[in-house]
Amino acid sequence: MPCESAHVVNDHPYEGIIDAARTKGCDLIFMASHGRKGVAALVLGSETTKVLTHSKIPTLVCR
Repeated sequence: MPCESAHVVNDHPYEGIIDAARTKGCDLIFMASHGRKGVAALVLGSETTKVLTHSKIPTLVCR
């Protein structure tokens, strides 16, 4: 399967991920998750959660 990588700089990583996927015409975003729960998730935040919340492109999360 062909694969292409990209390096994107953005103050908000989730926005960079979504913008790159949109620009490249991706039909799926694949992301990994640490699976933090509770207070750790709230304090640290989650770029994966932000992508899931803000993206219209389907996102597959591997934990």
